[in-house]
Amino acid sequence: MEDKRHHARVPINVSVNCEPAGGSAFQAIGRDVSVAGMFVESAVTPAFGTVIIIVGRIPGAKKDLRLPAIVRWTKADGFGVQFGLLGALETHVLTELMKSAQAS
Repeated sequence: MEDKRHHARVPINVSVNCEPAGGSAFQAIGRDVSVAGMFVESAVTPAFGTVIIIVGRIPGAKKDLRLPAIVRWTKADGFGVQFGLLGALETHVLTELMKSAQAS
């Protein structure tokens, strides 16, 4: 399968709380992230198009970030999200994480 991503991904292992619009929150694990989205490993698989908030302490952040997103694909062990409009703090944390990963 061809990888159509426009942004590099950084592997992470971060506990996140997923808050789907109109649904019950659930725990999952963020496995990789970019400035555009994240792969979330989870036993719960929200439907394609679900609006969701991903809450977690991304490496480099001093507090939990609330990342608005939409589910863009699903598979048996998780789902991928595309981030919505991020604030300055969230954008800065993700950009710095990408820079530090490229420098490694």
